[in-house]
Amino acid sequence: MYSEKVLDHFTHPRNVGEIADADGVGTVGNPRCGDIMRFYIKVEDGRISDITFKTFGCGAAVATSSMATELIRGKTLDEALQLTNKTVIEALEGLPPQKIHCSVLAEEALRAALVDYYTKHNLPLPKELETTASCDVCCRNEPRCDK
Repeated sequence: MYSEKVLDHFTHPRNVGEIADADGVGTVGNPRCGDIMRFYIKVEDGRISDITFKTFGCGAAVATSSMATELIRGKTLDEALQLTNKTVIEALEGLPPQKIHCSVLAEEALRAALVDYYTKHNLPLPKELETTASCDVCCRNEPRCDK
């Protein structure tokens, strides 16, 4: 059912934890289905120098969070914007159809952290993040939005 890479990233997740002085933090998920992801990013000279996550959810949610952080560390902000859920799935050598939503959450958590970074630093949002910033992604499952 799961590839060796998915099992490895679930049983030995990389980059778990918080960054106390993170430049950007993004949280996505749906408490009703049980998958919640929070990504923390540290940016230096236009690159993501550190990225960590905290995920509450199934094994696929943990594995996609772990793989996404591995794929993004060291990338420029522009390169990070290119991460898609399909990239995560390919890197994990596949996910069962009923777990594809976990890879979507990983993409959305990264985008939410990037929106937070751009907002905190009063930088214009790249067009790729405009829908994320409009709450279509980050808050769609929440009962209310503070943005």
